[in-house]
Amino acid sequence: MKTLKKILLFIVGIFALLFVVSIFVRIQKTTSLESGTLKDWRSASIERKAAAVKILRASDDNLEILIKCVDKMATLPDSSDMTVRDATELCFMGVQLKENI
Repeated sequence: MKTLKKILLFIVGIFALLFVVSIFVRIQKTTSLESGTLKDWRSASIERKAAAVKILRASDDNLEILIKCVDKMATLPDSSDMTVRDATELCFMGVQLKENI
């Protein structure tokens, strides 16, 4: 009887540990907007968007324009798989072209 209790307790402990690890992994996947997709961008707050653009561009220059541009790209059809990094880079190149022309 004591052996059965120990085995059941061990199995419950393993399941609890697996549950905690799975929650931790899910939380880690959703925290980085910079390496996420435009699907993640759509659901992010304005503060997270601004922080992501600041990290990707290493500057505060044209922050509002870049956020609006990436927002616009996120609304395009079939854009949900595009990475935020690529969209930000395309928007930044557009801003540079507009400033130099």
